[in-house]
Amino acid sequence: MSKTLVFTEFGGPETQQLIDREVPVPEASQVVIEVKAAGVNPADWKIRAGQMGDHWKLPAPMGREASGIVTAVGSDVEDFAVGDEVLGLAAKGHGTFAEHTVLNGKQTVAKPEELSFANAAALPVAGGTAYDVTHQIELEIGQTMVILGAGGGVGLMAAQIGKVHQFNVIGVASASKQELVEATGATFVESGDGAADRVRGVASDGADLLIDLVGGQPLRDIASVAKDPSVIISTADPATAEELGGAGVERTNEGLEKITGVAEYGLVDPNVVQRFSLDEVQQAIAVVEEGHAAGKVIIEP
Repeated sequence: MSKTLVFTEFGGPETQQLIDREVPVPEASQVVIEVKAAGVNPADWKIRAGQMGDHWKLPAPMGREASGIVTAVGSDVEDFAVGDEVLGLAAKGHGTFAEHTVLNGKQTVAKPEELSFANAAALPVAGGTAYDVTHQIELEIGQTMVILGAGGGVGLMAAQIGKVHQFNVIGVASASKQELVEATGATFVESGDGAADRVRGVASDGADLLIDLVGGQPLRDIASVAKDPSVIISTADPATAEELGGAGVERTNEGLEKITGVAEYGLVDPNVVQRFSLDEVQQAIAVVEEGHAAGKVIIEP
């Protein structure tokens, strides 16, 4: 048997429950792993709260990303074998807050020796997204990249990628995230009323790439700093980005492999700040749900 966290109905934390299930068996294109670490993301509690639709079959397993050791592979999987160390995204219908889980073989990559399981587990969701959103429009050295919502997991990773490429990175976030944003080497600009003017104060020519991780009115308020509307790329609100003349992020399978390579050489830090055991998983989700995490929260079964 294998412990797994599920939610039994859409609602608050009280619907979460750690249960015993049979160790999963992989389908053709899947990989089963013994979970060594799993990343906690805002989407985990938002799905449980019903904020992302109600198409999840209940009881629904929780957790989207993990690293671990392969214990079984599907018949179509050629890249991995039992005993391999990997990181990746959960297969549909499975969750990573578990002792064993199933990963989508096409969204799984080998874990470099240099990368800890904890840091590896922090990459598939935020890291892959950050890589894709920073590369959808190719910038040159010295060009300006503005990140709206730079204080979250994707934003901090995107800022670090920008620095690797020697872009002029401006991170827009709440005052409480200033230290975090500046630690990436980015120039901090406080979000809220007047943010667009504050961005222009440090980049009078505007943004060659405006990455939106917030959406809604904050995106509308800052959109004017983009040199051209087509350079607005959103992970949070593609509809508003498109309305303004931009686009939603285009996710790729290469993003995870690329960001893993960058992390392997220590060029980006997933910023793991808190670790919890599987028995403490409810506490870990609460830290993220209440907005108290100043970095990445990890579960280590």
